[in-house]
Amino acid sequence: MADKNLFQKILDGEMDAEMVYQDDLCGAFRDINPQAPIHVLVVPRKPIRSIMEMEEQDREIIGHLFHVARRVAEEEKLTGGYRLVINNGKEGGQVVPHLHLHLLGGRQMQWPPG
Repeated sequence: MADKNLFQKILDGEMDAEMVYQDDLCGAFRDINPQAPIHVLVVPRKPIRSIMEMEEQDREIIGHLFHVARRVAEEEKLTGGYRLVINNGKEGGQVVPHLHLHLLGGRQMQWPPG
């Protein structure tokens, strides 16, 4: 088996992170380099490298990530709105090779995002 990536280590409790949600399919924790007052990463426990590498059977997991993001947004009181982002591949800005959803809020978002 390949070495665990950063997110797998966090989800397995081998590295510290400020967890805000956990269940059997995913975990959510605060980004260590926040780009907004609220910046939470929602990460599947299954090590899916990217959207490009997700498989048909991953549809339930991906939908679950969005459900968890909505739940965390409610708990964080992001009543004015928020942004959900998935970076995909090098040109898309993906740094960790493990699919994850960014929940950003607590300030006015701009468009285009950059």
